[in-house]
This record gives sequence, C-alpha cells and structure tokens, in this order.
Amino acid sequence: MTNRPNDGASLDAEDRAAIADLLYAYAWHLDRNEPEEVGEVFTDDASLDYGPEFPTIIGRRQIVEAVARGQREIFTACSHHISNVRISPDGPDRATCTSYVYSWTQYRSGAPDGDMWGQYHCRFRRSADGWRIAEMVLRVAGMKNFHRGSMHPIGRRP
Repeated sequence: MTNRPNDGASLDAEDRAAIADLLYAYAWHLDRNEPEEVGEVFTDDASLDYGPEFPTIIGRRQIVEAVARGQREIFTACSHHISNVRISPDGPDRATCTSYVYSWTQYRSGAPDGDMWGQYHCRFRRSADGWRIAEMVLRVAGMKNFHRGSMHPIGRRP
C-alpha cells in the first residue's frame, strides 16, 4: 500500500479496505491467541477500552500484555465476528469507524459459554507503516453468560 497524503475530505476505496482489514485482523489474531499480532494493528500510543470494569489500556506493549493475560487466564477459545463497518474521514490521515461485533467465548473456569453483541468505536491514524487503530472502545448492546457485569452502552435511545 502506498502512503499518500489525504486532505481529510474523503477516503478512497484503498483506505477504507485497509481500515476494515485492521478490524478483521484484530478479530482473527485475537481468536487465534496471537497477542503480538493483535498489537500490530494498533499505534504505539493506542488506547483500548473494554468497559468500565477494566482500566483503559494505553500503549501497544500494554495491549499485547493484556491480551496475552486474558488468553492465558480467562479464555480457552473465542470467535469474534465483525460486520456493519462504517468508516468516516476525520481530518488528514485520520478516520473514525463504528463496526458491529458478536463474540462467542469459552472459559477456562468451565463457566457456560458467553455471548456478547456490541460495537467497536474506533479512531484510526495513518502512519509511515499504514493505517493503525489509535483508539478502540467496546460498547455493548447485550450479553449472555459473559464474564463482565457492566459495559459501556451503545447509546440506544429508550
């Protein structure tokens, strides 16, 4: 991919595909228990917010460590499904995106399998290495047997 200037007015098809591919790569590597590869989709200074019960993770290295710890201590298997990817320009070499996520999770504890339906709200930044996720926030519409008690809501009207 060529890294070219963007005036922020629009994103071309190549930019949109690269941004969507980062979300798919995040899910793919998470499901395959590949924390280092998960880290590669983020900027060095990225933030990852999995919800109010878990402190926001700041920095690529800390994201890799947190993912590795979760895989080692909590999950035996997971399957993340990304859809409804909506990408918008947000200035030069920046974009925002909302995508839907369904996550099935199997737990090391033997607890019943967990299901979660939600959205990833992300900010992306183009660097010399291409597009990367600069911020990811998980917002949840519903959970069943999921390992968390509360999550950021998606913002649905009553």
